[in-house]
Amino acid sequence: MKGLFLAIQFLTVIPVWVDGKVTEKEIARSAAFFPLVGALQGSIAALGALLMARFFSPAIVSGLALFLLIAVNGGFHLDALADTFDGIAVKSTGDAEADRRRRLSVMKDSATGAIGVTAIVMAILLKYLFISALFSGYGNGGAAYLIFLMAVFSKWSLTPALFHGESARPDGLGRIFVEGADWRSYVLSWVLLAAIALGAAWLWPSFSRAARFRFLPLVCLCLYGFSVIWVFFCRRRFGGLTGDTAGAVAEVADLLFLAIALLWF
Repeated sequence: MKGLFLAIQFLTVIPVWVDGKVTEKEIARSAAFFPLVGALQGSIAALGALLMARFFSPAIVSGLALFLLIAVNGGFHLDALADTFDGIAVKSTGDAEADRRRRLSVMKDSATGAIGVTAIVMAILLKYLFISALFSGYGNGGAAYLIFLMAVFSKWSLTPALFHGESARPDGLGRIFVEGADWRSYVLSWVLLAAIALGAAWLWPSFSRAARFRFLPLVCLCLYGFSVIWVFFCRRRFGGLTGDTAGAVAEVADLLFLAIALLWF
């Protein structure tokens, strides 16, 4: 349970306490439980959306569901997305090593640049439009089901990136997760993802059962591919992963999941 509590503590603002000393290895292995934390966040957003749908229009419910997702996460990944895009926006001077150091320095700066703000605005806007399309096209039940799965898959998508990546910095929380990623935690994250996703697909009444089960390997393959491509991109651009570039994976994965779901169903 310690690993799960650490994962909740890392990915959410839900107050949990971990007794005793925490080692770097324990922090790194907590990534195995990211799908469970996604299920917790997704459940809060999905159940909240179903409750609010009794009182408000689909457009308002979409905004409130999005607010719940951001609030439970504390805007943690949005901040990472902004810092990442500020770093990406740094123009090349021809000196690869100097450019890498400058990008990392910009990402570490507490100030958010224009590109970072734009990234946050566009991510929120696109996510709102996607979620609104879910409620308009698939009703409250279908939208709630996909919001739940979105949170599960996007948090899981961090684990392939951490497992395949390398650290861009010799210090920081990102280094702990990247260098501490091992096969045991990685396989456990896949097992938990499969158990949660298959269980939801079996129990949820929205859509045909065949469509639900065929959707799962498709979205899993797409998000895994994105995570691996992102690792290679960050290796060339930043020299590896940082906490910010890892956090950005979850935000982009949210959008990819919603886009794939709308195209599939």
